[in-house]
Amino acid sequence: MLIAIAVLAAAVWWISRPTPIAVALTEVGRGKVEATIANTRAGTVEACQRTKLSPIIGGRIEVLAVKEGDHVKKGQLLMQLWSDDIQAQEKLAGAQAETARKRVVEACTVADSAEREVKRQTELHTRGFVSANAIDSARSAADAKVAACATARADVFQAEANIRLSRTQKGRTVLIAPFDGTVAKIVGEVGEYSTPSPPGVPTPPAIDLIDESCLYVKAPMDEVDAPKIREGQRVRISLDALPAQPFSGKVRRVASYVTAVEKQARTVDVEATFDEAPKIGRLLVGYSADVEIVLETRADTLRVPTSALLEGGRVLLLGADGTLVERALKTGLSNWEFTEVVDGLAAGDKVVTSLERAGVKAGIKAVADKAAVK
Repeated sequence: MLIAIAVLAAAVWWISRPTPIAVALTEVGRGKVEATIANTRAGTVEACQRTKLSPIIGGRIEVLAVKEGDHVKKGQLLMQLWSDDIQAQEKLAGAQAETARKRVVEACTVADSAEREVKRQTELHTRGFVSANAIDSARSAADAKVAACATARADVFQAEANIRLSRTQKGRTVLIAPFDGTVAKIVGEVGEYSTPSPPGVPTPPAIDLIDESCLYVKAPMDEVDAPKIREGQRVRISLDALPAQPFSGKVRRVASYVTAVEKQARTVDVEATFDEAPKIGRLLVGYSADVEIVLETRADTLRVPTSALLEGGRVLLLGADGTLVERALKTGLSNWEFTEVVDGLAAGDKVVTSLERAGVKAGIKAVADKAAVK
């Protein structure tokens, strides 16, 4: 009976014993650890030069010299509005200028003749042939004709100013490329009416021109991290469109003010440039991007996966008896991937990284998940 009772008790214990939980283990080793910060919301690939052009005045589109996707050169004509009235004014101003020039010849020729007449009258007066009144009359007539010559010259200046005015007005009806770039978007077709797009008015621009030769990433960083960011710091840029190609770069600019998108979200815009833009290939303006700024680096230090850390800088280790034990660590640099271990672990120790599994905690029995051991 005693033997039967012992066997029964052993069977009950065996059946009711806790089943060890399989846990993933990672061996503690040495390597590089970086302290980094990343953007709070997705950043955007921007062009160093991008302009949204609209005519200064409204009018009907007469010439559309480009189409979307065209590469243009600085100074190239993009769009021209109907301007027959301005061209007519320019021709009229040109004709008026030509008439004024001919009047100058006429008036100044008469003035020269009057000056010569004054000289003759003066010589005759010295010989006693004419009176002083004759000289005064000749002098007055000459002064009037000299003034008429000056007035005619002023009319020429005025006519030439009208020509320049007409050309300036004509320039208000054309759009010229301010730099080499690519036409991203055109709003309007030949024959349609195009209107100006002043700042603050939600009117779509006529032509969106982008310089794709120079690109950078603009990303929002949490205001708490802003004091740590400096121009020239190394960054890693990742693009959703090219997930397997991280790019190196540098911080180009840190905004001098905080952007309050919402009451609970205050960020600082940071701009980062690519180190080797020509080797990247064609990137599209508007791509979503993430920027990870490297604050400090330790090249060869003891490290543990950040996913193995519990709150308070603690880790779980699998003891020799198969029980999970908790150990407190003193940590240093940290990022989302690795955390530096200053004290509390040694190279070769194996820590639990599957903390998300149900039931994983200190004091329970566990076994190594061989498929997940690293």
